[in-house]
Amino acid sequence: MNSRVVRCEKLAGKAPDLMSEVDITVLGYEEAEYLVVGKANSFKLQSERRSDGRWDVTPDNSADFRTRILVRRPADPEHFSGTVVVEWNNVSGGIDASPDWALLHRYLAAAGHAWVGVSAQKVGIDGGGFFDGIHLKLLAPDRYGTLVHPGDAWSFDIFSQIGELLRESKSNSLFGGLEPEHLVAAGESQSAACLVTYINAIDPIARVFDGFFVHGRPGMGVTLDGGFILSSAHLPEIQDLAHAISDVGERIRDDVRVPVLVFQSETDVILLGGGLADQRDTDAVRVWELAGAAHADTYLLNASRYDDGKLGAERLAALMRPTSDLVIGRTATPINAGPQQHYVGQAALSHLVQWVTNGAPPPQAPRLELDADGATFRLDQHGNAIGGIRTPWVEVPTALLSGLGQTGEAFAMLFGRTEPFDDPTLSALYPGGNAEYVERFEASLDASIAAGFILAEDRTEILELAADSYPLIVPDV
Repeated sequence: MNSRVVRCEKLAGKAPDLMSEVDITVLGYEEAEYLVVGKANSFKLQSERRSDGRWDVTPDNSADFRTRILVRRPADPEHFSGTVVVEWNNVSGGIDASPDWALLHRYLAAAGHAWVGVSAQKVGIDGGGFFDGIHLKLLAPDRYGTLVHPGDAWSFDIFSQIGELLRESKSNSLFGGLEPEHLVAAGESQSAACLVTYINAIDPIARVFDGFFVHGRPGMGVTLDGGFILSSAHLPEIQDLAHAISDVGERIRDDVRVPVLVFQSETDVILLGGGLADQRDTDAVRVWELAGAAHADTYLLNASRYDDGKLGAERLAALMRPTSDLVIGRTATPINAGPQQHYVGQAALSHLVQWVTNGAPPPQAPRLELDADGATFRLDQHGNAIGGIRTPWVEVPTALLSGLGQTGEAFAMLFGRTEPFDDPTLSALYPGGNAEYVERFEASLDASIAAGFILAEDRTEILELAADSYPLIVPDV
């Protein structure tokens, strides 16, 4: 496969990063940013857009583009695994962000995978979208002022061309002479909706990526213009948007060419309508639904910014405490503070890489249990959801952890809730206090590891974190 990219040029200096304070050299990575210039195609449907995901498309119009990619690879060539995770950057907040890097960078570094963030969408470069944010041209006009994006109808082919370029990296030095063996595409939230459409419509003809990590998808993929098929003509509030895109569901096609792992929180299943897709596990698709998790949580929004693997459990626990005070605004109640999405997400991506590289599929996971009308989850005696992937944070609880019921500014609805148990409840559950809690937590953790839903490498850190998080405290703000 030959890349259609016209030019790939390394940019001098360090790329600005709004999401992280982590020094990636501590992780054993080095970073480079590249300007990528080419001509991309848009696509048009040849037949009905069916809910089963079998969409037939052909190339339509062509347009020039000039975008950027951020490449992070192991500094030690001997540590390179041969796998590259290619993230479709998220633009929901009006910035060009990489939430899956934030959530999973510790695993990526430990496993020796390279990572590439792709500025695939126009909003991340030029602004617009749901909210005005610090898009690239606003963030660093001297650095990014020459970028040109023709529109999201061309984003799918831009993403394909970046993949083609990465496959030829041995000749173009993107990875310092190292040659990737496998490319895994990843995307979270809006980017996951883009990947659903990419898998269903573009992958059958592009055939670039070896697997897909679809994280936090809504019910439907985006249109071939890159937008959402909305059921409401006027959407004055972001809450309306969530309901508008969750009226129906579209599955990932059952004849998908390569392995796909769909990773969902409670928020994704109900509020964003991901459960309406009614996606079944197949020989090429696995769906993991995680109990007690929200679309975003205190690890993603707070701790990930500083987590270089050397923080220590006490500092990590402090960064993940429930809070209502966020950089992007305030929520009505403390947001979801369960760290399980970080740890289970690492296991999910690890399983997907193994599936891609040696054919070993991830374990199948139980689904979250819905009530009769499908509008909420069945709950246990503590108010936590029943079913789904079980972890110690819901099996040995110190709080109600939910992906639903949050209100407040901006994207508050996506952040879930934490309601710590009071002292009488904790005393009744764990008469032996911290020691009894940790003992029972450890047994549950070992069961999660044995089931394949948490990596054994994370065991020590998780146990230390559990000890430092009991009882769960909401800081004064």
